[in-house]
Amino acid sequence: MRDAVIVEAVRTPVGKRNGGLSGVHPTDLSAHVLAALVERAGIDPALVDDVVWGCVGQVGEQTFDIGRNAALAAGFPESVTGVTVDRQCGSSQQSVHFAAAGVIAGHYDFAIAGGVESMSRVPMGTSLLDKSPFGDRYMARYDGVFPNQGVGAEMIAERWKLSRAQCDEFSIGSHEKAATAQDEGRFDAQIAPVTLPDGTVISRDEGIRRGGTVEGLGNLKTVFKPVDEGGVITAGNSSQISDGSAALLITTSEKAAELGLTPLARIHTAVLAGSDPVIMLTAPIPATQKVLARSGLKLDDIGAFEVNEAFAPVPLAWLADIGADAKALNPNGGAIALGHPLGGSGARLMTTLVHHMRDNGIRYGLQTMCEGGGQANATILELL
Repeated sequence: MRDAVIVEAVRTPVGKRNGGLSGVHPTDLSAHVLAALVERAGIDPALVDDVVWGCVGQVGEQTFDIGRNAALAAGFPESVTGVTVDRQCGSSQQSVHFAAAGVIAGHYDFAIAGGVESMSRVPMGTSLLDKSPFGDRYMARYDGVFPNQGVGAEMIAERWKLSRAQCDEFSIGSHEKAATAQDEGRFDAQIAPVTLPDGTVISRDEGIRRGGTVEGLGNLKTVFKPVDEGGVITAGNSSQISDGSAALLITTSEKAAELGLTPLARIHTAVLAGSDPVIMLTAPIPATQKVLARSGLKLDDIGAFEVNEAFAPVPLAWLADIGADAKALNPNGGAIALGHPLGGSGARLMTTLVHHMRDNGIRYGLQTMCEGGGQANATILELL
């Protein structure tokens, strides 16, 4: 039976909104990581059967099948196709699942999975304009409640009895871990620096804040629910609005051996899960339970976890229900510190995870992330 292995994983730095990467067209940002990926892997891009590319805001500069546009902008032969995927925040993790399934089925020998989001240039929600995407039948099913991720995060905090202090402490920890990882050079091998037209080189994640305190975060206003009503969500304990892209090269062990490539990890198990679309952000919990059951592995077998930090209550509730070792969760920080370029985040997390596994000799790693519509992807990687 064919397998699916990751032979290279590359990402851009994650830029702050209106920061260093905001002047780069999202197609060009995507093309940058695609070109870096095949260069680092040392393969002819003509071998790539498809580019499966995640992107949430498929409007304006990110429309017209940005996956195909990125492949052409990267200088790949016109024979290389591209397709764009939207599973909300999990779009590029889903791209990995699709690419791996295609490789295992024999539809592809080589596929690139990844994604992009330039939230500075294509703001979240732009594609909604003044019209609801849900329709009367959907709204009737959920009693007219319009799904909102921030409100969902507040609902999680209330249901799991998570305090403002707990959320802010988690946020400070994310920044501290990311700062340490950056200072120790843990991100260097996974980042393809971006050179701007004026010669400026962007090589470091821009969102990391140093020296923060819980007391300082406590001064921020809540956004979705008043403090006197128990609100906890602020800009300080939420993921950052960001620009970035990431990509992974996927093939079989056999094809990798034929070309003398050394796989980093095998895609061991991949699943999906759905839950209440109003609270929206809890599906990583059943997704984790499902992927562990399907893989035959136990929680203690997993040496590193990446759970996207959309809002602090999401990983905190996940920890409470799953019972994982908190020290193994997002060991290099998460989206609260590093940022959350929606369509590129799944591939960013996986790129960071696979490099962390390699650098630390961790056999199994697990990634999951909440997604719009009350969904989640979960993936287990096995180090090779």
